[in-house]
Amino acid sequence: MIEVVGVRFKHAGKIYYFSPGDLKLAAFDKVIVETARGVEFGELVIPARLVTDEEVILPLKQVMRKATTSDEQFVEQNKTKEKDAFQICLKKISEHQLPMKLVDVEYTFDGNKIIFSFTAEGRVDFRELVKDLAAIFRTRIELRQIGVRDEAKMLGGVGSCGRILCCTSFLGDFEPVSIRMAKDQKLSLNPTKISGICGRLMCCLKYENGCYKSEDKDHHCCRRNTQVADKVLEGTDEQNPRADSAFSSKPDGRPQRNRKGERPKGKSERV
Repeated sequence: MIEVVGVRFKHAGKIYYFSPGDLKLAAFDKVIVETARGVEFGELVIPARLVTDEEVILPLKQVMRKATTSDEQFVEQNKTKEKDAFQICLKKISEHQLPMKLVDVEYTFDGNKIIFSFTAEGRVDFRELVKDLAAIFRTRIELRQIGVRDEAKMLGGVGSCGRILCCTSFLGDFEPVSIRMAKDQKLSLNPTKISGICGRLMCCLKYENGCYKSEDKDHHCCRRNTQVADKVLEGTDEQNPRADSAFSSKPDGRPQRNRKGERPKGKSERV
């Protein structure tokens, strides 16, 4: 078992495990950690707990320290810089006439990298754009092409249900959604009714799918049990067929004569 804490870097973002080390950390503490992108500022959302080795990717990185007030102020300054960088990148995209839509700009906490997220229908040759941005900001530049679902998560919005998008409010990661889920729930297959603002199938189709699958399974079990019961009854009838022979009893219990007035052939009664 390994002791870990869960850290989230964005609202409704994915949770990553880190080793707390000797630090005494509680939920909602702001922390500074080292990631593959560099030093990052995050919020601790899962307090220290023990997990199995299979649940984490080793080697596990350790939390560097708790964030200070100056660290939080530095994060706010980065957010202001991100707005300026967004406008500069839009201008450069227009100059190069690139078929791409800029969605988000993010500074890493240490300022060593700026990440520009964009959407496009196909591959885009943005090498010249990167050179221009690197000459302006004097730091490492990363352009990342994202999908329409990631775009909706970053930009936010209101769904057809009238609530804030699930991906923006609480979904940490996207789960696969299929048209089969809509069929199982007997929903309209009209794309405009089962698609979100991203144009893909709504994530909420996944929420109740397990209940419908369980109900369908119970229905099949009941149907199968009914079929088995019917077969048992049919087998019983075959083993004990109804007697339509001429030898049958009258209501008073005496054997019934056939039309010729003779006793029916077969087993004779003993008095």
